[in-house]
Amino acid sequence: MTEDGQVEDTRRPAYGPGRVLIFVYGVFAVSATARASVQLIRDASEAPVAYSLSALSALVYIVATVAMAHNGRRMRRLAWGAVTFELVGVITVGLLSLTHPELFQHASVWSKFGAGYGYVPAVLPVLGLFWMWRSSPARIAHS
Repeated sequence: MTEDGQVEDTRRPAYGPGRVLIFVYGVFAVSATARASVQLIRDASEAPVAYSLSALSALVYIVATVAMAHNGRRMRRLAWGAVTFELVGVITVGLLSLTHPELFQHASVWSKFGAGYGYVPAVLPVLGLFWMWRSSPARIAHS
C-alpha cells in the first residue's frame, strides 16, 4: 500500500502479444508522424483534408502507444478512448474515401481502410481493443 492508502500496482509491463501489439502501434506512430509531417510541410495546400487526417492519425497512434504501454487506470482509459477513436476514424474515413473519393484525391493513413498500409490500420484497433479487454485487471480480478 502507498502512503495515501492506494494499493500499489506491482504488475509487470506487457509481454508477449501485448508487447508486440504496442511495438506495432509504435511503428505506426513513427511512420504516420513522418508521413504527415512531410505531407504538411511540402504540399499542405494540395490535400489539406487528407494530410490533416494523416496528422490526426499520427497523434492517435502516439497516444495509444504510450497509454497502452502503461498499466495505470487512467492510462488504460486513455488507451481505450484513443483506440476506439482510431477504429471509428478508420471506418469513417475508409467509407468516405470509397463513397466520396473527391475528398481524398491524396491518400491518408486511414483512406480505403488503410489499403496503403496493407489494411493494418483497420485490423490494429480491433486487436488493440481485444487485447485491452483481455488484459483488463478488473476483468481478470472478477474471473
